[in-house]
Amino acid sequence: MSYETGLTEAAKQRGKLLGVWICWLLGNGSLFAWNSMLTIEDYYVYLFPNYHPTRVLTVVYQPFAVGTIAFLAYNEAKSNTRVRNLFGFILFFLSTLALVILDVATGGKGGIGPFIGVCITSALFGVADAHVQGGMVGDLSLMCPEFIQSFLAGLAASGVMTSALRLITKAAFENSQDGLRKGAMLFFAITCFFELVCVFLYAFVFPKIPIVKHYRIKAASEGSLTVGADLVAAGIQNNSDKAVEEDPKRFERLSNKELFLQNIDYAVSLYLVYVLTLSIFPGFLSEDTGSHSLGSWYALVLIAMYNVWDLIGRYVPLIPRLKLTSRKWILAATLSRFVLIPAFYFTAKYGDQGYMIMLTSFLGLTNGYLTVCILTEAPKGYKGPEQNALGNLMVLCLLAGIFSGVTLDWLWLIGKGW
Repeated sequence: MSYETGLTEAAKQRGKLLGVWICWLLGNGSLFAWNSMLTIEDYYVYLFPNYHPTRVLTVVYQPFAVGTIAFLAYNEAKSNTRVRNLFGFILFFLSTLALVILDVATGGKGGIGPFIGVCITSALFGVADAHVQGGMVGDLSLMCPEFIQSFLAGLAASGVMTSALRLITKAAFENSQDGLRKGAMLFFAITCFFELVCVFLYAFVFPKIPIVKHYRIKAASEGSLTVGADLVAAGIQNNSDKAVEEDPKRFERLSNKELFLQNIDYAVSLYLVYVLTLSIFPGFLSEDTGSHSLGSWYALVLIAMYNVWDLIGRYVPLIPRLKLTSRKWILAATLSRFVLIPAFYFTAKYGDQGYMIMLTSFLGLTNGYLTVCILTEAPKGYKGPEQNALGNLMVLCLLAGIFSGVTLDWLWLIGKGW
């Protein structure tokens, strides 16, 4: 089963550029809704001042994300990737719309009831994230590295775009009555539209790109059962399930346990990257950096700088000489980032806002850079079904690291009171 015949190099490259662009947009949509919730933290801090929303919402989000991705990673071999990803994007759209409806229904008032509603929506974002991020990384791991790099860059770009939009809406409504609320609602309306665009792109455009069809047919020829629905959507008959049933030994693959043990260093590195990052961002940056001349803009500027440099870091590995490919050096670089913990502590206590902005930028740069290095190197040398499985396992480690990080973030509150 091959699609290479009849596919000219020029057509393949055109399809590749379109695929890279769509992967970037889908990566953006994978975190756009969640980043929207994080970026309007000034509105939720104003609305729920006694509930630590920047920390609580993240802690609520993560158990659902980790639990869902653990279940999906365990069952990835027979999962329908198309249904999984479409479900995730649609859930993002519906959950964001629910936030708008909740705010309108309560008249923009605080209290425990509306806060519980926001927490439930945060949990739904976690479920959607696990479906989309694990599904997309697994699917793109069996394609060319440029696709997964672009998807990961899109994840970071969502933070940049939401930060930029938040700064614009804050400036536009700052002097108007109820301006904070108006800016937040406009923000969520834009998010709803963008999530619908992602549903359309994944459902009707991405499966029909020639190079995408080529890689999926290649994966199917290697025994992958996850790409069948996407091949059908592209108008291609898929008989991989019958082939596997008829000759299972021919399509034997490494188990998840074997894949994990062979890539334990990558898994640990990715886990530790996000443990460190989320133990600082966004909770510590939002509540523990003191008062400075930027006033209410300070936390937004810090979050924006992190997002910008995280995005830049995800493009640095495109320069071959600057990309880390050594497994030992990737682990060493990951461990060296932990010097940032005392650096942030003493800067918040004694430094000015310039030093804090510089540290936050470096946190974002290294986070994005190491993420791309790990996720583009780990799948090399495996067959399509194994690459998909490994991609899911890596996302499980990533989300577990985020969960651990946001839990450890509460340690910054020790001695500060509630």
